[in-house]
Amino acid sequence: MAPTGEELEKQAAALRESNPGNRAAKYFDQAYYDGLSDEDKETFYKCIKTGFDNADSGMGCYAMTPTDYTTFAPFFAKAIGDYHKGDPACAEKHENDWDISGVGEGGVLDLQKLGLAEELSMRVRVGRNLASFPLPGAMTKEDRIKFEVTMTGSFDALKEKFGGTVYSYSPDLGEGVEHPNKIDEEKYNELVAAHVMFKDMAADTYLASAGIADDWPYGRGCWQSDDKQCIVWFGEEDQLRIMCMKRGTKLNEVFDRLKTMLDTIESIDGITFATSSKYGYVTSCPSNLGTGMRASVHVKIPNLTSDGTDAKAKEIAGPLGLSVRGTGGEHTPIGADGTVDISPSKRLFIKERDIIAKLYSGISDLMVEEKKAPRRWR
Repeated sequence: MAPTGEELEKQAAALRESNPGNRAAKYFDQAYYDGLSDEDKETFYKCIKTGFDNADSGMGCYAMTPTDYTTFAPFFAKAIGDYHKGDPACAEKHENDWDISGVGEGGVLDLQKLGLAEELSMRVRVGRNLASFPLPGAMTKEDRIKFEVTMTGSFDALKEKFGGTVYSYSPDLGEGVEHPNKIDEEKYNELVAAHVMFKDMAADTYLASAGIADDWPYGRGCWQSDDKQCIVWFGEEDQLRIMCMKRGTKLNEVFDRLKTMLDTIESIDGITFATSSKYGYVTSCPSNLGTGMRASVHVKIPNLTSDGTDAKAKEIAGPLGLSVRGTGGEHTPIGADGTVDISPSKRLFIKERDIIAKLYSGISDLMVEEKKAPRRWR
């Protein structure tokens, strides 16, 4: 049973004092909560529970169904507007557009034109969920198994186009039903070490509080193409995490291939990605709404990282709309040679084509600053 509005307001008040950036607490409204039906209170509480359990949360909430962003709009609209635009009253509407024919040179975004002669690690990924299922935080063990079975046709279509293998860590497909793609613990650990598969999410307190880590390892696994450049995770924070990566210099190659993967997955009857008329593609966490996309390149900037940190790079990249991370992802160190992971910050209220264009132009601007910076001692 969900807590009372009075109980939650008491918690929220304390969190607003200790952690003012926690949006679940910041935008909790007792009068709104008290006016919900008992059923909606249960769902809404599940949406905000992670923020109340984890005081240092920034977003502090996850949707439980594809329609929650509409059903609980009085809360979510403020949290989303604040996070993405710094304005809880934001009334913008998201638009999706993958057409990059007008970007670069006829859709070709060659990093060599920016003076980057070496092949670079390039990757683009998106999060997707199916309209016909609850989101991961509200899925039951049976839902997770059914989802994996439902995806069989899409994985077959991907294998027909790109080859590859489905690896499932799910013990079975229901009591007494053998799993044709089942892997053992040794193979699972091998895939995790190779960054092909994701880790047990139970250690992530934010996902655990939201119910996203429940029923492990049912409905968890991945598909990887023969050339190792395409991966689809299933059963993580979003039902699908779809990725394309390669070493090269033409950004459009990973972008275009990812679009082909998405079209292939959704070409199967019964497979429709969940969308919102206001927020575009629906994701569990409001931070990824809209495109659900992260496009990144590993770039070597030894001069801007001469002190061994990415502090100067972040100072310059921030105003350019770029995020800087270590080569292993968020909260990881930069490369010894000054290599960092660069990606556009925005996900929502920006078109897919503009994300990839922003990455290209942002790297160009960053390299100008790299050349200006004092040369790193060697």
